[in-house]
Amino acid sequence: MSAVPVLAETNEAIVAKDVCKWFGEGETKVNAVNHVDLTAHFGEMLFIVGPSGSGKTTFLSIISGILRPNAGTVIVNGSNIWALTTDQRADFRLNTVGFVFQDFHLFPRLTTSENVAIPLILKRQDWNQSIVEARRYLGIVGLKSRTETLPVSLSGGEQQRVAIARAIISAPQILILDEPTASLDGETGKMIIAFVKEKVLNEHRCIIVVTHDSRIDGYADRTIHMEDGHVT
Repeated sequence: MSAVPVLAETNEAIVAKDVCKWFGEGETKVNAVNHVDLTAHFGEMLFIVGPSGSGKTTFLSIISGILRPNAGTVIVNGSNIWALTTDQRADFRLNTVGFVFQDFHLFPRLTTSENVAIPLILKRQDWNQSIVEARRYLGIVGLKSRTETLPVSLSGGEQQRVAIARAIISAPQILILDEPTASLDGETGKMIIAFVKEKVLNEHRCIIVVTHDSRIDGYADRTIHMEDGHVT
């Protein structure tokens, strides 16, 4: 009997090959992402930096399964995400990727617990159990006493921590932070990034931070520069 081949173990979280995304055609064509190759690993905090309009956020949308590329492949934890069906890709976004947006995107009429519980509710978990779990995650990010507070009563740093709790409650393997310090003062921004690296990053998770905030550069394990749609 022939031996079953054993695949070598890898810690590659994301492998993007020759990824392209353009908008428009002919003279109006804009190459937002231009033949980008990138490999990100579990256990690392990877920064993607560059000026506004360099293609960072477009590339994030591609590797997180939101925006389809015109060319290239994106492999996340062994799966070619753009070969998945629409339903499979929706499941991928819900179960594999956590996203922290620049402007937090909290629902103003929901309490912090209810905001954090949203990913579990979308998975059709029991409401009461989801709220209990949300409160636990708010405790993890240091907001145990703010579980029933509305977002309008929170500081910018507190709102960002609520957004982080919401992003990690479903234990995603990939956590993406898009300009996480843009709305924060310098010290609060450093505190948030330090918290993410010390408390959220682990050997089973890859964290990608898109930023042009040089004040937090020191927290990156590795930095990739983008400009005019290219990795430079």
